[in-house]
Amino acid sequence: MISHIFIKNFAIIERIDIDLHPGLNVVTGETGAGKSIIIEAVSLALGSRADTAMVRNGRDKALIRLVIDEDGAPPNERSGIELLGREISSAGKSVCRIDDEIVTLSRLSAATKRIADIHGQYDHQSLLDPDNHIITVDAYGAADIEPAKERVRAAHERYVEAKRRLDELLASEATAKRESDLLRYEVREIDAAAPVSGEYEELTERIKVMQNGEKIFECLAEAHEALAGEHPSAVSGVGHALNALRRIAAFSDAYRDMADILSECSYSLDEVCERVRNDKEGMDFSPRALDDAIARLDTLDRLIAKYGGKPGGASGDRMARVLSYRDRAREKLSDIDNIDDMKAERSADLSRAEGVLTADSGTLSGLRKRAAAELEAGVNEQLRELNFQDAVFRVKTEAIGFSANGADRLEFFLSANKGQPPLPIAKAASGGEMSRVMLALKSVVGDCDRIPTMIFDEIDSGISGVTASIVGEKLLRMARDRQIVCITHLPQIAAFADHHFVIKKSSDDKTTYTTIDEIVGDDKVVEIARLLGGKNVTPNTLKSAKELIELSRKR
Repeated sequence: MISHIFIKNFAIIERIDIDLHPGLNVVTGETGAGKSIIIEAVSLALGSRADTAMVRNGRDKALIRLVIDEDGAPPNERSGIELLGREISSAGKSVCRIDDEIVTLSRLSAATKRIADIHGQYDHQSLLDPDNHIITVDAYGAADIEPAKERVRAAHERYVEAKRRLDELLASEATAKRESDLLRYEVREIDAAAPVSGEYEELTERIKVMQNGEKIFECLAEAHEALAGEHPSAVSGVGHALNALRRIAAFSDAYRDMADILSECSYSLDEVCERVRNDKEGMDFSPRALDDAIARLDTLDRLIAKYGGKPGGASGDRMARVLSYRDRAREKLSDIDNIDDMKAERSADLSRAEGVLTADSGTLSGLRKRAAAELEAGVNEQLRELNFQDAVFRVKTEAIGFSANGADRLEFFLSANKGQPPLPIAKAASGGEMSRVMLALKSVVGDCDRIPTMIFDEIDSGISGVTASIVGEKLLRMARDRQIVCITHLPQIAAFADHHFVIKKSSDDKTTYTTIDEIVGDDKVVEIARLLGGKNVTPNTLKSAKELIELSRKR
């Protein structure tokens, strides 16, 4: 539960520092004193969105702190949080804290879901929206429904993916048939040329050699003559020098090293001489061979231009892209040729996915109907306790198309008077009836989710008299095993308070102040009398207030 609230510089509140207690905590005060502002501040500390306009005029920031006391709570219902904090600066920054650790707003909101449930006046509007009704039923039966919803979400995802794959195939089928002729032509064209990776570079070099053949032959012949000709040649000269050094190698390590070096040179010269001779003798000056090589290069250039992608990069890389293009075209042709088999396969996948989704959605629908029936019974019982004797609450279910949230649409119906058919709750309930329906729902769903603190802001809207007393008694019963905080303007409800707080607004020449104090004894009697009779508290209203408090204690 929330054991302490500290608020500073928030709206008209300069500073509030109060202890809350187990049981029914009631807050009263004049209209405009700031009762709902306290609830808004608590909501911010629990993770709602901040508005910089709520920073007190003339102050840099607002500060809200909540102390959480979980002593006595079952271990599985504890949040492990001891302190919540929220700072809102007038400059637009917001800082969230859990136990003095700075956290993100999303983490704060997620961590506090099981600390408190706040019901404000705006919840009446949420009750009118059928889209929220399924959320309420799911929350009521969460233990069974949430795992089933997760299975439906997963099944729906698989169904959507299977349908997408089949739709894509069907959409591409018509164009694929037309595309196949072009693909076959392209594959034949590339295969007919039979390009080889690396061929382009080799062919380019060979053409360059053939185009400069005469000059190359002359230079090779000159090099061979210098290396191994009849005149003193490089090979013979090195050989003579090597023989001379070997004859004196035994006399000095230096001579032996020189001989070894020259021996290596001799081997290298022999190798170069052999290669020069082979290249010279293998020279081909055939114009036809040159023409054939140039023609082949032109063929490769055309393939690269058509299938090699954007210009740039090495030509050899682009030739590899030509071959890659051909391979992809073959794969597409294979897919087109097998499209009927693929359609059958993907249709079967979709049918299986639809079957699983149908089964899982049916299971979820059954669980929701069971939870809805239990919720109906619980709410109707609560409505009778709230003096709504002839009211009949119903949850109507309707099957809709597949979705990630199942195949159900749920809507709350109400018959407020005997003999009237149930109508959508937005059309059937008045303001006071809506308050009682909301309280009945909170009573039933609250018993299910076991949130330790429930906060009600103006739950008594549109009711008075006997009904207000019954609402007060209901709140007191709910507060027997949890903390209830209720802001009210009705004395019939305030009289049931285990702990009564009064909020007051005052002002001076410069600003407005809001204070809150816990009252007991005669002060509580005076406050109840004020709620009964307004500003003019008379002996009669004081007497009535005492009687009201005494009666509330006997229930």
